[in-house]
Amino acid sequence: MKRIILLLTAIGIAISSGVASAKELKGVTFPDKKQVAGSGLLLNGLGLRQATMLNVSVYVAALYVASPSSDPHVILGSNTPKELSLRFVRDVGASDLKKAWDEGFAKNARAELPALKARIEKLKSLTPDIKKGEQLTFTLKPGTGVEVSINGVVKGLVEGDDFSKALLSIWLGDNPPNPRLKTGLLGS
Repeated sequence: MKRIILLLTAIGIAISSGVASAKELKGVTFPDKKQVAGSGLLLNGLGLRQATMLNVSVYVAALYVASPSSDPHVILGSNTPKELSLRFVRDVGASDLKKAWDEGFAKNARAELPALKARIEKLKSLTPDIKKGEQLTFTLKPGTGVEVSINGVVKGLVEGDDFSKALLSIWLGDNPPNPRLKTGLLGS
């Protein structure tokens, strides 16, 4: 009997610790921490991308960083690996994604656009139609650039730390797709 109680207690602890190590938004769950590019990263926050005047939910974003912060300048300025994962809650066509990249870079990295133009085109070539439930992930690797993955399959690399910072500024810059998305990613 004592063994059964100990076993049930151990199972209960394992289950409760698994539940405590994840965050959820809009039915989408992300772990509190993960290994990225050889570094242990922590979940900084989750945010919901909503579009149009009807606030249609598009994706849940999770931002992983080495040292969590609610200051976007600290995150953008840090020279450590980061990861931004977008789990889509609806289908989004490649043309809509390309339009979003153009708008995001124009609103948050205008001064850098001439230097980034070819790499923005490369990013657009790596992002096809995305279906509901799929995950688009950007792994920012200092000294290398941004690795683009869909559902865990690497699609390509966009070079440069300047590109990494400009890409992340789409969500953490002065003009994010929607303010609550930025607030959520900053853990606020």
